[in-house]
Amino acid sequence: MSDSGYCLVIPHFNHLAALEKFLPKLLEVDLPWIVVDDGSTEQVKVKLRLLLSAITRCQLIEFDQNQGKGSAVMTGARLARDSGFTHMIQIDADGQHNVADIAPFIDYSKGHPAQIVSGAPTFGKDAPKARIYGRKITDFWVALETLSLGIKDSLCGFRVYPLEQFEQVLAQHRLGSRMDFDTEILVRSVWQGVQVHFIPTKVIYLKNSVSHFHYLRDNLSLIWLHVRLLTGTFLRLPRLIFWRLSGHTASVI
Repeated sequence: MSDSGYCLVIPHFNHLAALEKFLPKLLEVDLPWIVVDDGSTEQVKVKLRLLLSAITRCQLIEFDQNQGKGSAVMTGARLARDSGFTHMIQIDADGQHNVADIAPFIDYSKGHPAQIVSGAPTFGKDAPKARIYGRKITDFWVALETLSLGIKDSLCGFRVYPLEQFEQVLAQHRLGSRMDFDTEILVRSVWQGVQVHFIPTKVIYLKNSVSHFHYLRDNLSLIWLHVRLLTGTFLRLPRLIFWRLSGHTASVI
């Protein structure tokens, strides 16, 4: 399988300054782009159109109002599929992800085209402690929901998705449209037997970076998500236990 079936999907919301700095690294990746602007201000939209107009093989979708990161990714996935791509590489616009890891992500994906490939973040001293501990709490709940320790990080937004499997999950579930999306898509994919492979990747927390994580709204959304997922785990318990006893691994490390 060549790289021709792969494209970048980049959700963007008022991250223009960060994206401009990130751009030279992204341009080194010889892949088509789909940028989904999630309701940025009109001033940012105008500048983003100008910035992307010089990039060949780049499609831009604009939302009139902010709908959430999950909504942006799902919209990008549908366009990628309609455009004939088999896989999308989700990467954030704020420059935190290591572009150099796209190549090993794709290399693994080409050998295992039905699997999700996700970054397993490694953090430096610049990482906020609240983020690190928050991830540990989320991973604890995800381990219960999948009966597996295989999900090494469910919040990382740097992934390769096989679009056929991605569509199958979307067809059966109404997924969260905001920061709950990254966790929910992994858990529900595992429930459907999609394997997930994790590759260590360095995450950089830039000075003066803008986070769109709303601690009250998004934490409440995550709490409600885990309530729903734990209920779903209970309903799927016989199948999940059978997988574990039979040696079936829903995720691969």
